[in-house]
Amino acid sequence: MTARATRHLYLVRHAEALPDESGLTENGRRQAVLLGRRLRGVPLAALHHGPLPRAAQTARLIADQLDGVLPQVAETAGDYLPYVPQRAELPPDCADHLLRFLDRFPPGEREHGPALARDAIERFTGPVPGDRDRHELVVTHNFLAGWLVRHALDAPDWRWLGLNHANAALTVIRYAPDRPSTVVLHNDLRHLPADLRWTGFPPEPHL
Repeated sequence: MTARATRHLYLVRHAEALPDESGLTENGRRQAVLLGRRLRGVPLAALHHGPLPRAAQTARLIADQLDGVLPQVAETAGDYLPYVPQRAELPPDCADHLLRFLDRFPPGEREHGPALARDAIERFTGPVPGDRDRHELVVTHNFLAGWLVRHALDAPDWRWLGLNHANAALTVIRYAPDRPSTVVLHNDLRHLPADLRWTGFPPEPHL
């Protein structure tokens, strides 16, 4: 039997972006630096990020706080719709709301995203070959973060909807051989002071 080891996936939504999404705000840059400092004790083997400027800049600022970790762009870590459900899959009481939200996106995004989402699961999840644990960081966007958490919990495909992540929040998923995947942390903001927390999150109670 081929040896397999545990993958520790550190999943981060990019830091706060400028209104035109061309890069990060000053607060976003502070968020990214503080997250990088928090991750200094993690033996990261890889740092993947989506191709858009807000994710790429977040990844560079995190990497600047670490030793020997180079950001690697990955289209699969980008911003896209990972899955578009049919009405019959959705709870009747919220189907109209969710379908109106999805209708805002052009057909190209609705058709292109699911293939990337399948590739993301193949690339970023599950135990790794060999006998050494692997720690990987993915700097991505809200939709893919929700999709990967949904996958880790074996929830229905549509359930990536409604899983929100604050800017520069940390989620950790562990994929150990012969065990269910485990969401160790979700949307953790302890590395940020109060004035930098909850940006990008819906206007709900922030604890």
